[in-house]
Parts: sequence; C-alpha cells; structure tokens
Amino acid sequence: MSAESDIAIDVRGLTKSFGAKKVVDNFTLQVARGHIQGFLGPNGSGKTTTIRMLCGLLTPDSGEGECLGYDIRGQQEEIKRYVGYMTQGFSLYRDLTIRENLEFVARVYGLEAPEDAAQGALERLGLVARADQLAGELSGGWKQRLALGACILPGPSLLLLDEPTAGVDPKARRDFWDEIHHLATQGLTVLVSTHYMDEAERCHRIAYIANGRLLASGTIPEIIASANLSTWVVTGDGLDPLSSELKRQPGVDVVARFGSTLHVGGHDEAAMERIVRRYSAEGVHYWRRDEPSLEDVFIDLMSRAGADQ
Repeated sequence: MSAESDIAIDVRGLTKSFGAKKVVDNFTLQVARGHIQGFLGPNGSGKTTTIRMLCGLLTPDSGEGECLGYDIRGQQEEIKRYVGYMTQGFSLYRDLTIRENLEFVARVYGLEAPEDAAQGALERLGLVARADQLAGELSGGWKQRLALGACILPGPSLLLLDEPTAGVDPKARRDFWDEIHHLATQGLTVLVSTHYMDEAERCHRIAYIANGRLLASGTIPEIIASANLSTWVVTGDGLDPLSSELKRQPGVDVVARFGSTLHVGGHDEAAMERIVRRYSAEGVHYWRRDEPSLEDVFIDLMSRAGADQ
C-alpha cells in the first residue's frame, strides 16, 4: 500500500450524474484513519453513489481525491484491495453454510489456510455455534454479523457500510456497533451510512447529505452549535392541532412530535421568544427551553433541503 498518512479519505468536489439527474453535487469530505465516520441523509440523497465512488466502483464526473492514499480516478483497483464494502442487501450465498461462505470468501481473496481464516472469523464474531447453519435461514441480525465477518476477513484498512443495520433488532444493532468500535480501536477506518440517531451519536464525526449536497459535517457538538436553533419542548393537551398551527407561524423552522411532547425550534431567536410568550399566555401548554438535539438539527436540515428542491 502507498505511504500511510493520518487521513484515510480525502475527496474534493466529487460530482456524479446519471442522465440529466445530478446525484452527487460537489461533495467534499476528509476522514481520519481509525475513526468512525457517520454518513446520514434521506433516501435518494446520494449516499450510496458517494460510497461507490470512494471504493472505486464508480468514477466521478468531476472532482478528485484519495482513498487510503490511492487516487480515486486512476488507482481504483488498488483501492478495492484494501476496502471492505458491506451493501444494503445480503450478498452472500444463502444455500451455503456460514462456514462455507467464509471459506469461499477466504479463497476468493487468496488467503493462506482459508479454513483457519474462516474459523478465526467464526470465533471473533461469535458464530461458532451456528457455523453449519445455512445462511439463508439466519435472522437479519445474524446475516448482518456474517456479512461483517466476510468484509473483514481479508484484513481491509477501510470499511464502507451502507445502512448495515436496516431492519435489524435493537440488540443486534448494539452488538454490531460494539464490534465496529472494537475494530476502530485496532486502527480500522469505518464510514457507515445510517438513518438511526443513536447510531450517528456513536460516530466520531458525522456528515449529512441531501439532494447530493453536503449540508453539515463535523462532530456532533459542532453540528448542533452551527445549526443556531432556538429550541423549546412543549407539553399539554391538543398537541396535534398546535403542531399544525405552529408550522404556519413565521419564525418557526422545526415542529416535530416526540411521544407526549412537541419540539419547536427556529433560527430567529427573537421571533421564537415572541411565539413562546404568546402561546404560554394562553395557559394551555407548558413551554420549556431546551438544548437542540441532533434529531432536531437533522429535521431542520431535511426541511431546508426539501424547500430548496
């Protein structure tokens, strides 16, 4: 591999169109080695296309950059040798056992002693007891664990995980993330796309993309601070009619229901304070000032991205 630096991914101005549709628009990102980079955005925002450009499966129309020190345009085959890519759909052989799948992957990558390599993966991921079970009979969580084992079997330097926990139960998601953090402590770099806020909060840094454009990037405190949202939590009866009314008020940018509360926020703090005084005076609802959450910020980003379409 090329000489290592502290940066695993360094791309600038990546743009990709399919026909008349621009799917990724001037995307720039830098990821440090050994870090877990969260990648968030609504469906159709360009996340998968970006991931495929990073690992050499797609060539950008414009832009430049390096992945693991290799040029993403001219050294795509070199990049593929050091990247593990876990797709959204389960891509291993359903009519092979767990052990047979892992041994097959080990042989494809030309690993010495493929049986030993597969056994090591089984032990590392807690799959020994299920080694002879057909992959097609596994639950979503066990399929996910097997797919991760296959990805890390060749010893990649970078893992690209495309919504790996979609449709998986909470315990399986937690176990998966414990393993991801364990791998990161060993120096593996991870870029993972997710829709789950609790998963985003387990990343070292996050990036949010919508309509192919990067809208926010940084640590969670940095992203929350840069949103400049004045946020309030509202409790009381009749929150649904209140929500509909607040969405029509100038100065209100975020209105979201969270169980028995309503989160209301805006970028114009003075306008928000006028609204709070007005509705508090009615005595029907209780308004409490709160710090904006990551989910509040992403709802605001999604709303603004939708308004820009």
